[in-house]
Amino acid sequence: MTPAPELAQRTTALRVGPRAAVVLALAGMIGLAMFCWPLIAPPEPEATAHAGHAPLLFVLLLPVVLALVLAEISEGGIDPKTLALLGVLAAVNAALRPLGAGTAGIETVFFLLILAGRVFGPGFGYALGAISLFASALLTAGVGPWLPFQMMAAGWVGLGAGLLPRRLTGRAEIALLAAYGVLAAYAFGFVMNLWFWPFATGPDTQLSIDPEAGPLENLRTFVLYTLATSTFGWDTGRAVTNAVAICALGPAVLITLRRAARRAAFDAPVTFTAAPAGTAPDPGPGSGPAGPAPDAGPGPRASAVHGPTDEERALSP
Repeated sequence: MTPAPELAQRTTALRVGPRAAVVLALAGMIGLAMFCWPLIAPPEPEATAHAGHAPLLFVLLLPVVLALVLAEISEGGIDPKTLALLGVLAAVNAALRPLGAGTAGIETVFFLLILAGRVFGPGFGYALGAISLFASALLTAGVGPWLPFQMMAAGWVGLGAGLLPRRLTGRAEIALLAAYGVLAAYAFGFVMNLWFWPFATGPDTQLSIDPEAGPLENLRTFVLYTLATSTFGWDTGRAVTNAVAICALGPAVLITLRRAARRAAFDAPVTFTAAPAGTAPDPGPGSGPAGPAPDAGPGPRASAVHGPTDEERALSP
């Protein structure tokens, strides 16, 4: 009889403490304002008016991401193992992205981001998304005004993957991640269109932003623009790529990532048990024989308890 699969475990490789949560919320509010600025403050007709926005947004975004990392370090939520894992996965993502970017919307960068966020938690997923897009931009000479928007949106994708429900396992978990990959693909395309929409259409078209209209009317126009330009093309290609990659490679990648998490023991708690009264602590090698200590009171004795058992059976067909 096959044992019942355990709950899908999430290793908190990058802990989000109170200060980090505040910084993460601040980054989310700044990012939301970045993407929604055409609806909040419609731009001038001249396309050159946007030229000075990108450097300012880039300066605003990077300190927020850096502050997240610094807050994690100050709260003890990051260690060399986490940094090494983050660097390796970001490098893999940066190398994967040129394989599909620019071809019918095929994006090979998101499936690993979603799986890593699922295994290592929302804080790790957020950091991996932002760093992966930054590293891939440096690798492919893709640094431009779109980069801070891509970094923020990819961070949200990894964050959302880490917040998915934990109870599904096996094929149900893969189906959940594939569905999330499809949703994230369309959401990524939607918000990425928003920041440059006023300058992509120009003035005086049926799909142009109207500075005289309200936010809701401009939002309706933007939805029509997105449906006409990217939803059934680039965004669908990205969604299909995510779903196929997660269904085909997801089980093996999840097993590999969870095995790495267990060996790194990010979540291994330390418990303390009281020694029996009248027993002296072990003096360690090189000391004399340990005998009873009549004056010794109960003292703490630490033992590490490692994380959950192997979950590979949960991903087996």
